[in-house]
Amino acid sequence: MNPLVHLTFSLLVLANPIGALAQTAIPAGLGTGWAGEFEVAASQLLALAEATPAEKFAFRPAPGIRATSEVYMHVAVGNYWLLAQAGVKPGGQHWPDTIPPDAEKKITAKPDVVRWLKDSLAAVRASHGSVDGSKSVKFLGTDVPASNVLLRILVHNHEHMGQAIAYARMSGVTPPWSNPPPKTK
Repeated sequence: MNPLVHLTFSLLVLANPIGALAQTAIPAGLGTGWAGEFEVAASQLLALAEATPAEKFAFRPAPGIRATSEVYMHVAVGNYWLLAQAGVKPGGQHWPDTIPPDAEKKITAKPDVVRWLKDSLAAVRASHGSVDGSKSVKFLGTDVPASNVLLRILVHNHEHMGQAIAYARMSGVTPPWSNPPPKTK
């Protein structure tokens, strides 16, 4: 980019950051704390999974790399595992009876993957408030406050949301929140 054009653009954004942000809808919950940030990731992960055609769930960017279905199942299984690490006892309406070994590779059909993702996100919502964040738990061999594990859930969901966005765009799917609003007459 021409340095003068880059400088001009940078100055415009710095001079009017709200105007620059107004070009995209700001997700509800952004900047409102743990639960709000979780809802941003949860709603976008779910919206993207639902918007992705079933045949695209087998898409993988290269051999040996997780397929789209595996990314969503990784998030779902990770949510359950991390909740357990934070001290949440498995059980309840949003918990599976068992998590099959290699669930990421075995559960690949879109309806099943979406159900697992929805249920795991609901389990996080239902459990978050019951976790004593100051309680010490064993996590990856170290004693940490349970709040650190809850933070890991948040980071993990956002990390793989970014991965899912990249997969979607590579396979020709536009994230639903990226679509311009319909024009009114």
